[in-house]
Amino acid sequence: MTHYIDIRLRPDPDFSPDTLFEALFAKLHRALVRHGLGDVGVSFPGYDGDRKLGVQLRLHGVAKSLDQLMGQIWLKGMRDHVLDGPLTPVPAAVKHRIVRRVQAKSSPERLRRRQMRRHGLSEQQALEKVPACARESLSLPYVLLISRSTGHTFPLFVQHGPLLAEPQSGRFSSYGLSETATVPWF
Repeated sequence: MTHYIDIRLRPDPDFSPDTLFEALFAKLHRALVRHGLGDVGVSFPGYDGDRKLGVQLRLHGVAKSLDQLMGQIWLKGMRDHVLDGPLTPVPAAVKHRIVRRVQAKSSPERLRRRQMRRHGLSEQQALEKVPACARESLSLPYVLLISRSTGHTFPLFVQHGPLLAEPQSGRFSSYGLSETATVPWF
């Protein structure tokens, strides 16, 4: 992670910042799917500990990968709503952190079906094993996305790990998030 690009939302009287951020993140996700290398990470410098990720998205990677990504026309339709900064080297002596996706176990029905399928349980056994109170709710920041395969809206929850002195390597998902790789935090 040698370079970064900041993309900041412009204020807009017609659209809320949340709506614009969701559209921006959805476009980034599709661009990262096309990019397909798993070497571009994201962070949210405007995140303030609340349930909102802010109005700024920071892309992290090596210069070549960020140039390739920004060479795609993925910001088409968003140009009036964003200001994207230049490709900039990461400052010296920064901290690092893992920014990862967390999925809530929010549907007891789905968990029961999974238990039945994976472990051969009957419906009654699954009901006993996974009670209705098994619903997990998260108090993490999120962005609402629409699944292109199912058409369902879902929250993509984001967890910011602790600050670390040294970077950790790994791959990034098509959301720019990782279970193991850190991004510079500044």
